[in-house]
Formats: sequence, C-alpha cells, structure tokens
Amino acid sequence: MQRLRVAVDATPLFGPRTGVAAFTLGALQALAARPDLDLSAYGLTWRGRGRLPEHLPPGVSPVRGLMAAQPLRQLWRRWDGPVIEHWTGDVDVVHGTNSVVPPTRAAGQVVTVHDLTPERFPELVQRASLAFPGLLRRALARGAWVHTVSSFVAAEVVDRLGADPDRVVTVPQGVPPVGPAPPGAGARLARCERYVLALGTVEPRKDHPALVRAFDAVAAARPGVNLVLAGPDGWGTEALSAALDRARHRSRVVRLGFVGEAERAALLRDASVFAFPSRYEGFGLPPLEAMSVGVPVIATSVGSLPEVLGDAALFVPPGDDDALAEAIVRALDDDDLRARLVVAGRDRAGRYSWERCGAGLAELYRRAASS
Repeated sequence: MQRLRVAVDATPLFGPRTGVAAFTLGALQALAARPDLDLSAYGLTWRGRGRLPEHLPPGVSPVRGLMAAQPLRQLWRRWDGPVIEHWTGDVDVVHGTNSVVPPTRAAGQVVTVHDLTPERFPELVQRASLAFPGLLRRALARGAWVHTVSSFVAAEVVDRLGADPDRVVTVPQGVPPVGPAPPGAGARLARCERYVLALGTVEPRKDHPALVRAFDAVAAARPGVNLVLAGPDGWGTEALSAALDRARHRSRVVRLGFVGEAERAALLRDASVFAFPSRYEGFGLPPLEAMSVGVPVIATSVGSLPEVLGDAALFVPPGDDDALAEAIVRALDDDDLRARLVVAGRDRAGRYSWERCGAGLAELYRRAASS
C-alpha cells in the first residue's frame, strides 16, 4: 500500500496540557507508529517559532517555516488561501486537530471538532474561540471532512453547522496512561488522606463554584475529607473566588493551580472521588483517566458524558448543587457503590485505545484523500 502523506496541526502541544493537547499528542504517537503513513506536523504559532521539533514524538517530521495563527485565521475566514502546501509541500491530507483546517491546493481536508461550545454557549468561551464556528463553516463549504471524538458532537455538527452526515466520522480518542507516583504523594498535596478531586482549567464551563458549594454542604459531617481543585486559571475565575469566599469550610478546599505531570498522577492515584461537574462536554477525558486508576467518578449528565462514561459514573443533573452534594456523600460512604464504580470504571477506560484511534483516523485520511 502506498504511504499517505499527512500533515497534522500540532499547535495544541504548545502551552499547558489540555484535553485537546492530550488528543493531539496521543493521535500523533499512534499515527507515527503506522507504516502506511508519512507524517509531518505544523504549528500555527509565532511565539513558538523554532520550538516545534521539541514537542513532537519520534517519527513525525516538523514543517519548517513561520506560521502566525491570528493573521492566518483571519484570512482563512474570508478566503481559501494561503494554502497549507505553501508550508508543507505536496501532501495527500491535512488534519486540523482543533476546529481549524487550512485551505489546500489539492490535499484532502480533515478537521477535528472536540465540541461546539463557541456555537452553543458563546458566553462560556474566550473571545478568540468565537471565530471557530465561522472557520468550520468555511471549511465545510470547501468540502472538509469532520472528525469527532464522540457521536454526540457528530450529531451537533450535522444539526447546528449543516454538515453532510456522510462526511462526519466519529473516532473516539484513547486515554493517556496515568504515570506512577510514590505512595501517599497525592494525599500530601491534598493535605488529607481522603479527598474529592477536580482536575482541569478553571473556566465557567467546568462549574467549579457548584462543586465548592456542594462540598461545603457536606463537609461538616465529614471532617476527614478535603476538596482539591487542581488546574491553572483560565478565565472567569471570579465566580470561583466568590464561592470560596462564601464557603464555611474554605480552609478544607485546597486550590493548587497548575500541576505538573508527576503531581497530576499522584493526585489522581490517591483521590477518594473524582468530581466532574461540567456544564457541557464533547468527550470527557479527565474522568476516564480517574477511572483508569480505580477512582470512583461523579459527573454531570450533559453532552457526551453519558455516552463516553456509560454506567461507570454516578451522574447528577448540571447545576443541581443538592444532587451533587448527595452524590459526594454516596461516593465517599457507600462501599458497595464504590466497588461497583471502580470495576466498571476500569473496564470503561480500557475501551478507549490509541491504536484504534490511529487506525480510525488513517481510514478517514484515505477517504478524504480519495474524495
């Protein structure tokens, strides 16, 4: 079989670890291991110029040349140029890994849509992300294929953006392995042997204030439990600060900010419960990571989460502080429930394989190239 030349957008690898970055790195690693692909990567970043090679896994060739994200995206919103081959040379397919795929001279175009937050909930995103729906619609008009990591997002792309359902393909991503950690390292960071963990960037969509309120409602009856919020500040953090100021048990809420990979692994492995009170999700990677190391998960029944987590999580309605508080109590105190969630969670996380993700993407690339 002739090797397919594919150029992949590695821009998400610059900056803090996010779910999109985890997808991009895992996909690149899986694709680089395939003998049927000739893989290169480009970076839409001016500030990160010259640093692309250090972010790429073995087997992926960096594209040389400067690409400034903001001016190029402004051009691509209005015109089908400049084409990506100006930087990559001739390729068979270009894959935009985060809602933006450049126009091409002849290559097939694939764009990954992780969620439609800018379209559905524009009040929950930063201003720069508001350009994504327009860029997606322009790409669809050029005939781009859409990759989604959940069937939920695939249906939204068809319903809200008018995409041809025959050109929208769901290929779930894998779950990155959680690294090893010394015994008790997570508990030391949490300042407590038992703790409820929330992991992710602080932003309105993740609804950390609801978790603070729910924990505060049950903390008095469980003096040996802390709440740990780990992740960098994104935007809209004022609501979280206000919730913390009002919390009676503020001293038992540990706000760690950004944590490195070793700390992240330690926190996940030692957590008693993982809480994910998101208001909208296109996949749901952090709860799957928690499941993979045997931590019971509480999640909201929104977006893709019921599809992705199945029967392996304890679900609550979004924005219902009382239901979230009750779920925290059950997940901490009900040993039979905890045991069931641990077994079901490990099984659920094990279904998401990077090898299968790479195989599904490679098949999509061939369809895009031939069309």
